[in-house]
Amino acid sequence: MAAGPVARVLVDSPLPQLDQLLDYRVPERLADVVSAGVRVRVPLRTGGRIADAWVVELAERSEFRGELSEVHDVVTDVPVLMPEVWRLARAAADRAAGNASDILRLAVPGRYVRAEKAWRADPGDPGARPGASPTIEGYEPGRVEQGLAEGERMALTADARTVQLPSGAWVGAWAVTLAEAATRVLAHDRSSIIAVPDYRDQEQLEAALAALVDPRRVIRTDARQSGPERYRAFLDATGEAARIVIGNRSTVYAPAARLGLIALFDDGDGLQSEPLAPGVHARDAALIRQEQSGAALVFIAHTRSVDVQRLVEVGWVHDVPLRRGTRPRVVLSEQQPAPESGGARIPTAAWREAQEAIASGPVLVQVARPGHAPMLVCDRCREPARCTMCGGALAVPRAGGPAACVLCGTTANGWRCRVCEGTRLRAAVVGASRTAEELGRAFPRSRVVVSDGERPLVRVDAEPKLVVATRGAEPIADGGYRAVLLLDGERMLLRESLRVAEDCLRWWSNAAALAAAGAPVYLVGVGGAIGTALATWTQPVWAAEELATRRALRFPPAVRMASVVSGRERLAEALERLGVVDGVDVLGPAPIDDGLERAVVRFGYAQGTEVAVQLKAEAIRAATERRRPVAGRRPGRPPTLRVRMDDPDLP
Repeated sequence: MAAGPVARVLVDSPLPQLDQLLDYRVPERLADVVSAGVRVRVPLRTGGRIADAWVVELAERSEFRGELSEVHDVVTDVPVLMPEVWRLARAAADRAAGNASDILRLAVPGRYVRAEKAWRADPGDPGARPGASPTIEGYEPGRVEQGLAEGERMALTADARTVQLPSGAWVGAWAVTLAEAATRVLAHDRSSIIAVPDYRDQEQLEAALAALVDPRRVIRTDARQSGPERYRAFLDATGEAARIVIGNRSTVYAPAARLGLIALFDDGDGLQSEPLAPGVHARDAALIRQEQSGAALVFIAHTRSVDVQRLVEVGWVHDVPLRRGTRPRVVLSEQQPAPESGGARIPTAAWREAQEAIASGPVLVQVARPGHAPMLVCDRCREPARCTMCGGALAVPRAGGPAACVLCGTTANGWRCRVCEGTRLRAAVVGASRTAEELGRAFPRSRVVVSDGERPLVRVDAEPKLVVATRGAEPIADGGYRAVLLLDGERMLLRESLRVAEDCLRWWSNAAALAAAGAPVYLVGVGGAIGTALATWTQPVWAAEELATRRALRFPPAVRMASVVSGRERLAEALERLGVVDGVDVLGPAPIDDGLERAVVRFGYAQGTEVAVQLKAEAIRAATERRRPVAGRRPGRPPTLRVRMDDPDLP
């Protein structure tokens, strides 16, 4: 055994075989600066390389029987890896069969020396805590307050309205609810972490908090900050003062003193799903952290995700219904457009309401896609139109003109359908720009503005105008929209995805919540259960029915799924060893590309830990395997095995 002091570190490496604590001897020259949580540089035995690492803990001695390597250097003596963040990263990585270092890269931002020096010189005044605890309106009196005090897991239905703050700004009622909850927790000297999908939601939340707490108590962490700003905010969060930390999905890993609340707004939004390995959803990370910390956990949304509905039905999360709130006036409208709409795809009743509403304020028109006419098909057989040169999709440019290939730019002159020999094209989905042009002709005296990914708007004033927005890019309007028209609903539902109906209901509900009190909301061309759920504003009931359907079909979230990608031989070996786990069934494998195949592993939540351990072992085996070269053959690439638990890309 090697005598101490010994630093147990996690190397910052994507290699699965290095996802463990390694022992290094702390030399005398670094004994005063090496402590738990600091960043260090350590040597690796292969190739004489030096790697970054985090010190997880210090020990008096090591169980390793041999000579320990020494810590090479200390990057910074400021502890940046808090114990609670390490426990969360380790548990989340184990659940996802991934590496803890991949999660720590999301949790701990890169170091900026100037920002660190400025923080050391002046840590800053966190400001005073609020003296009063606000009452959370809209729910059973005292119900949410009791849940916050007892560390309860709650699913809240957001009030579908906009609220004017004392500053004059308008925000969604959900932002006020979360601000009140965080302020109440802060008044008891405890921190809060609130994760929202994007910067639009974050700005509303910041405005709502500014009306209740000292802005110095609010810490913002998101990708729109510069590197030094984000690192300074992170250092502020490591302090002893209770704070309210707000940001995007990675905020759930932020350090927070005496954590009292974790909240997620609209957990079903695709932006809450982490695309980087190991792909842990913000909802799952929040559930793990709540269980470790004992803090209260709040899910709030206009449309409850099916995942949260499952948690409610198993009793892990408690349903807190809205007692007093606004329900939009939703009307299901026929698909047939009014003749006077000028081709703008607006039915007669909706057209008349929009004509009246625009005289008093803004009117929102939601469309499926940006651009002019991004999807063209054959007019005769509806086969998607492809370029005759490269096979790319044909589309009408944003500026107008003839259809051209989106890849090579070749125009569609002389195009002929490969299926029916037709020569005419038609738009299958009309984009925001085309809709704006049509509305401009139909409303010649009204201003038309567009909000999409390229031209995002956060808010619009109360002046009369038509706002054409793609789903998810709708700006909030001062006083609410006087009418909301939800177009392209039938086309949105054509997307190939298991969650397409859930996504559409969420997009429509979020847009409907932007309407002024009593303003009409028209959903065009959609009926059935999903249309009824929106019209009656009973999204939890729809989520329960959807969950029952998925449970009968053994689809997520009733069960868990993992995708495993590798070569044919390696994949067959991995699946054979995985077969020893009871309750696991395999779909596939099927070829994907570049000689690789993908299998989908389906299993229950009770088998999750065992499946994750087995798949992680297979990833390590593939990464460390060495194959002998075959005489007369060129050496192939090393074996690959990629694992994605709860893969959101599975259809």
